[in-house]
Amino acid sequence: MSESLLRCPLCAAALEREGGAMRCPSGHSFDLAREGYVNLLPANRKRSKDPGDDRDMVAARSSFLEKGYYLPLREALERLAIRLTEYIPAPAVVDSGCGEGWYTAGIHRALTEAGRAPRTAGVDLSKYALRRAARRLPQGEFAAASVYRLPLGDASADLLLDVFSPLAAAEFARVVRPGGWFLYVVPSARHLWQMKEILYPQPYENPVKVEDYPGFAYQGVTEIRETITLNGRADIMALFGMTPYAWKTPKEGVARLEGLDTLATEIGFDIHCYRRT
Repeated sequence: MSESLLRCPLCAAALEREGGAMRCPSGHSFDLAREGYVNLLPANRKRSKDPGDDRDMVAARSSFLEKGYYLPLREALERLAIRLTEYIPAPAVVDSGCGEGWYTAGIHRALTEAGRAPRTAGVDLSKYALRRAARRLPQGEFAAASVYRLPLGDASADLLLDVFSPLAAAEFARVVRPGGWFLYVVPSARHLWQMKEILYPQPYENPVKVEDYPGFAYQGVTEIRETITLNGRADIMALFGMTPYAWKTPKEGVARLEGLDTLATEIGFDIHCYRRT
């Protein structure tokens, strides 16, 4: 048996792996899926039968990410993770809203190559995303759970990541230890600007602002600005499907985008860094 970073969603006690399940001292038991993730989302907290991103959305996003279009962002996160955990031999890393684990796995690998022994956990609602995450990083722990009720102990994380996922500031403050770190990734003002010029008659810049969150002290921002060229309709529409625009773009705009064989567009990410006070 080995102790887990994960905690029981019913009584908050530590979980341990026993064969094909995760169990707590109170006797609550949660089966591990074949791929290795565990469902810690109680039935009474589900808002739908299959919460989170569906199979097609996850497959498209995974294919897009694996082609390296967003590699500058992952490499920046890896460098930050190495620097922020410099004096921690075995940092506990949590990816809140981890999706298919592309960023999670990259950070775990980078820390390992830097001589650390990271303990890595990822949380997401989508079982389709978690299947891929658990296969991508077998050494990690992945759980179906809400970011607003993270199945983690108080002050248990040295580094918590939120990459384009819902912000649960109070829950993050509970989970990150004093002196630990929180990295929050948001799109820059002109992220995907040229795509938006295709979609909308009058595109608008994303709002950019720095927020203060109770329990955290703001440390600064790392900015990533690049231009990528997407070749082929599949990659263009996969990127479109990863954005909020997929839910609110008029049909005419979608049709214009679908008619493209290539698209060059700016990408921009702001990594806001906070330290737990």
